[in-house]
Amino acid sequence: MTHNPIRPWRNIDRRVSRQIRVGRVLVGGDAPISVQTMTNTLTTDIAATLEQIQRCAIAGADIVRVSTPDAESTAALREIVKESPVPIVADIHFHYKRAIEAAEAGAACLRINPGNIGDARRVAEVVRAAKDHGCSIRIGVNAGSLEKHLLDKYGEPCPDAMVESGLDHIKLLQDNDFHEFKISVKASDVFMAAAAYQQLATVTDAPIHLGITEAGGLTSGTVKSAIGLGSLLWFGIGDTIRVSLSADPVEEVKVGFEILKSLGLRHRGVTIISCPSCARQGFDVIKTVSALEDRLAHITTSLSLSIIGCVVNGPGEALMTDIGFTGGGAGKGMVYLAGKQDHTLSNDRMIDHIVSLVERKAAEIEAAERQAAQLVAE
Repeated sequence: MTHNPIRPWRNIDRRVSRQIRVGRVLVGGDAPISVQTMTNTLTTDIAATLEQIQRCAIAGADIVRVSTPDAESTAALREIVKESPVPIVADIHFHYKRAIEAAEAGAACLRINPGNIGDARRVAEVVRAAKDHGCSIRIGVNAGSLEKHLLDKYGEPCPDAMVESGLDHIKLLQDNDFHEFKISVKASDVFMAAAAYQQLATVTDAPIHLGITEAGGLTSGTVKSAIGLGSLLWFGIGDTIRVSLSADPVEEVKVGFEILKSLGLRHRGVTIISCPSCARQGFDVIKTVSALEDRLAHITTSLSLSIIGCVVNGPGEALMTDIGFTGGGAGKGMVYLAGKQDHTLSNDRMIDHIVSLVERKAAEIEAAERQAAQLVAE
């Protein structure tokens, strides 16, 4: 909502963390919270993997993770990294050679648990490869794959076990004088994950990667992730996020941005405020919003749009958005610009006209931002 000041009660004080680099993307410190996803193609199918990465990048993904389970995959990674529009994280689980190969192939980051790849010598080899090739590392603790000695100690996966695992892995990296790492402590249980992240945030200054792992399908996983990630972000925890859905990775990116946008932590694209519709609606709200979401998907400039079916809440919502439309009667409604009534509009012209207004407003904002940047540069 670009024409309104930020209210103090909307501010979120982010946890102070160290800053690392994942390729050209800064993570932690005062950097924007980045949105990640992961490909679900066979990595050896280079064309399919790059096509998916490209679609995710267009949707706004800052970083994309690619699984590298075998030597053929790390060989393919070299070409993928070369063509990718965003930094690539190589997902490694147990084999230290895959981590070294991925670093040599140009991965910006290695997702690995150092304690799972063998003895201290192998950890040192991976760290050396990461240093030599400018890789950061993500320590990825997961409740479903905790070390046996921790399960024996605690009896079952729990926040204490997850955090202890994370700290053990951190020590392995720090013993090798490596500090370019971030960490996650994921679980599919929202309460367990939230408790683990809250505890982790108090015992390390490392950047934190948030995720509710194996969250489910598009609807259930979105709800679960919004609750888990949203509650942690609200309290300032989290430097980069990945929404884990059994769905197209592009949907993960969209949901990730919607979570951040709802908390005012990232601003990208058009935020549509719309009513669920009822018998009072002066036009088909659901059909209109669906059409506008499709027609405005190409807009990356942050601005807000209210689409309300009647005058009960329409004028009030329009006061707080850049552009608004409120249904009236006789087949027409009122258009609001910057919170003020501007002109009436017939329902049959509504979609094309609103798209035109949004595109014009986005162009104005972009021009103003370019001018401001130019003044700063001068």
